[in-house]
Amino acid sequence: MSVPTSARARLGFGLIGPRRSRHTVSVEQLAAMALPVGDDGMVIGVDAEGRPAVLGINRPTPYDVTLIGGLWTAQVLALRAAATGARIVVETGRAHAWTGLAQAAGGGQPCISLHDVGRVPPQGASAGSPVVVVRDCGMRPPRGRVVSGPWQSVVTLLPYLSPVAPALMKKASLVGIQRVSPDEAAQIGRIAHLSATATQALSTLADGVTLWCTQRDRQFVMTQATDAETGLLGAARRMD
Repeated sequence: MSVPTSARARLGFGLIGPRRSRHTVSVEQLAAMALPVGDDGMVIGVDAEGRPAVLGINRPTPYDVTLIGGLWTAQVLALRAAATGARIVVETGRAHAWTGLAQAAGGGQPCISLHDVGRVPPQGASAGSPVVVVRDCGMRPPRGRVVSGPWQSVVTLLPYLSPVAPALMKKASLVGIQRVSPDEAAQIGRIAHLSATATQALSTLADGVTLWCTQRDRQFVMTQATDAETGLLGAARRMD
């Protein structure tokens, strides 16, 4: 028996399903479907209005972050970046400060690796395996062997405003500043073109609060640790 032309065209693609009216909404109804998400990435805290502050750390373009702040905040960022699926590579001269974190992260899966300063090998970052390199190399970090690139971001931690900080801040796509001395705050205010109010606030910030700056935006963010993060890292602190 011959197969009708219309049926022959469907062979191998299943049967034609029942006909129903399409699922559509009016333009006026679209707003009700919006999701309360500010961006794509990891939540680094809440802003002054209590809204989530989100950082997209895994990017197809080079992304450099300079954080003038404490080890606690850098480690929270590393944990949360790992939760997004990124591999975390820590270049540090104080491996003892990172060992517990590296062992606890990933539920037994090796997602945080530690390397001596200047000993980070090429990582082979890709869209399916993004990398975040955390450089915890003291006041004067040497030139890194592994730099930012597609799907490989670099976070440089500086405990204070060091002589190399101005150059790193100008190069960075994002700068985070935690509590500093009034003299340091004045210098940072000039470098980052901060308002007088923001500059003065830098010397009085609470533990866990960071001023995040891009070329156009400024935002104070409070990083609030989860119970698991507090159990592993302790309470928020500026000084190590």
